[in-house]
Amino acid sequence: MDAVVMAGGKGARLGKDEKPLTLLCGKPLIQYVLEALLGSKNIERIIVATSPRVKRTNEWLDDFKKDHHEIEIIHTQGAGFVHDMIGAVEEAGIRGRVLIMMADLPLVTSGLIDRIIEKYFEVNTPALSVHMKLDVFTRLGLRPDTVFHKNSDFIVPCGINILDSESIREEQEDYNLILNEEELALNVNAPGDLAVCERFLEDRG
Repeated sequence: MDAVVMAGGKGARLGKDEKPLTLLCGKPLIQYVLEALLGSKNIERIIVATSPRVKRTNEWLDDFKKDHHEIEIIHTQGAGFVHDMIGAVEEAGIRGRVLIMMADLPLVTSGLIDRIIEKYFEVNTPALSVHMKLDVFTRLGLRPDTVFHKNSDFIVPCGINILDSESIREEQEDYNLILNEEELALNVNAPGDLAVCERFLEDRG
């Protein structure tokens, strides 16, 4: 399966110029994500979708991919998440299923990515979206931007989806995979999120 990493965002809420290059324990957020994907046994190509807003990220990626030939860069228009995601999938010529992932999920592991992909093929729906229960975020002291009500519970999207690239411009039947791993809740949107990630990594050693 190919993966598309969405990395075209600015870091306005973080007080940074470019979100993907925001440092967490001395390493850019996007590097954590790329290393997790590179370690996945189910991922073949990795396409990073950037935008005109992240010039330094493009330069960093040009250097990083010299040693990682599985990585390709697609320069999108920066016209919005959905528009840029569709453009990246089509320009990269992806066929079959594709994993879409945000560049601000630094604590996601290769093992988690493989579990998500394996579950996708078990449920046999065109699309899968990864969520967590709201109480996981509450326990971590985080306030998510988006919350959905499902089956008498509240769930939060985690920024990882699998889609059928052949129908990328259409709405697809979606399976909500609800996981409990705190690593999935730790996406970085604000300085407080970055501090929680730092504490998590320190506790994990």
